[in-house]
Amino acid sequence: MKMNHKRASKTSSQSQPSPCLWAKASEASHLSNSPAGATSDGVVVGGMVGNDIEISREICGGEAGASTGATSLATDKGAGTVAEVGAADSSVDLWDTITHEERDGSACIQTTRRSEGDGDGREKRIGTPEKLRKLQIALYRKAKAEPKWRFYSLYGEICREEVLMEAVRQVVANQGAPGVDGMQPMEIARKPGGTIQWVKELSEELRAKKYRTAAIKRAWIPKGDGKKRPLGIPTVKDRVVQTALMLVLMPIYEADFHEHSYAYRPKRRAAQAMEAIKQELWKGKTEIVDADLSAYFDNIPHRALMRQLVKRIADGSVLALIKQWLKAPVVEQGKDGKRRMHGNRCGTPQGGVISPLLANIYLSDLDHGVNDGTAQKAAMVRYADDFVILCAPGQSGAMRERLENWLQRRELKLNETKTRVLDGRQEGFEFLGWEVTPRQTKGGRSYYHMEPSQKSRSRLMDRVREVLNKKTQWKASGEVIDEINSVMQGWSGYFRYGHGKTVFNRMHDLISERLRTWLWKKHSKSEAKYKHYTRHRLRKQYGLYPMNLIIPTATV
Repeated sequence: MKMNHKRASKTSSQSQPSPCLWAKASEASHLSNSPAGATSDGVVVGGMVGNDIEISREICGGEAGASTGATSLATDKGAGTVAEVGAADSSVDLWDTITHEERDGSACIQTTRRSEGDGDGREKRIGTPEKLRKLQIALYRKAKAEPKWRFYSLYGEICREEVLMEAVRQVVANQGAPGVDGMQPMEIARKPGGTIQWVKELSEELRAKKYRTAAIKRAWIPKGDGKKRPLGIPTVKDRVVQTALMLVLMPIYEADFHEHSYAYRPKRRAAQAMEAIKQELWKGKTEIVDADLSAYFDNIPHRALMRQLVKRIADGSVLALIKQWLKAPVVEQGKDGKRRMHGNRCGTPQGGVISPLLANIYLSDLDHGVNDGTAQKAAMVRYADDFVILCAPGQSGAMRERLENWLQRRELKLNETKTRVLDGRQEGFEFLGWEVTPRQTKGGRSYYHMEPSQKSRSRLMDRVREVLNKKTQWKASGEVIDEINSVMQGWSGYFRYGHGKTVFNRMHDLISERLRTWLWKKHSKSEAKYKHYTRHRLRKQYGLYPMNLIIPTATV
């Protein structure tokens, strides 16, 4: 099975220099191949301050002289990289513009046009600067129209105060733990001169090429299996710069990612992955390779990742930034209380804003190779480092062998304890917190039943016990119930896809019982708790979220 990215240019791959050379390249190295008039200030869209060159020259390279050679509770995945520090949210709706008809080479048309009936989500993202939005749309269109194009002038866009200001807004909104310097995101506004002055100084630091990444703070978060996952927490300044780069690179790679990749992407969620699995099962791809990569984020080889990046990025300054973050030393506090620093030879730390994007980039070839480049016509549905490959009967064994060979060549390996091959017609499997089992209706019709797994239910109840216990009885009832409602709403919202009505009823009863006992003990009631704290009273007087009334749907 040939799993190499079939869209990559042979000429480009043969002429790609070492990633180390790219990281050390001077600004002149990529300017020398730019079209006449292009500067390092980057792409200019909609009147952004700086260079007055048109979009078609700066992004699209419209002149003949342009050279392509220069160019959460449900599952651990929901809480790993995003929850602690916060990844950049999607700041632009890239699917509300016309792209499918723009394959004649003129990708840079008016960015204010809208498609009619293409995609979903017509609303414009609130809070996103219009100039940044136009820039992202232009980048997305160019990348979609020309899959082999390499973007040579992006560093100047990261330095722009408009982009950095939006990055600050997202970092402050996401909050997260402080890095090695102890600075909290909210402290930016309290700096001398406020946020505007802080952003201005950071912009000048980036333009002067004086920016240097700080060390990464190591923390450990528990996993569902009892083990711990390493988390790397950058400083607030590093998170802002990573977010700024994310805002620029995200639309480029969104144009490249396969539709069956669902993690850490705008307008993508786990329920869509489950719907894709259901559709492939109904197509007869019932043999399944249920796979999980072993410590994926920690084992991504830097050199191989840089080779993937240079397929799209020809800006040496941007590549040097990414390499700084990859090589940043890690500071960890030992059991004796002393801090120790060690190097980082491989991996992209979970907790960094840019890490989810880099992780998706490195596996993008696998997505396209399995879904588009195999004779078996298999389908792979991936969410971060968890994925399933659905094959026709009799093909799963060979598919797993080819998968292992592909991963070995890229210095990755499967988690043998979590990876297995199964027949979906005979046995069930768990994916992203759902349990998928073959069943029959009372009328004898076969279907694939999807409901929250037992592990997901246990995680929900563990979270409820953290809120409702003896240590919280001093709190006001309204405050505690608000927290419980937030937990219930998040859990039921995640699992609203599928056939979980019975599970929802059962979990609502368990939570109601836990709350009933908590209230009874808090107020030292003498009468029977079931008589005093009825289901109706919990709902009407105390405002408990009615999860039992939620009706899951089997469609996305």
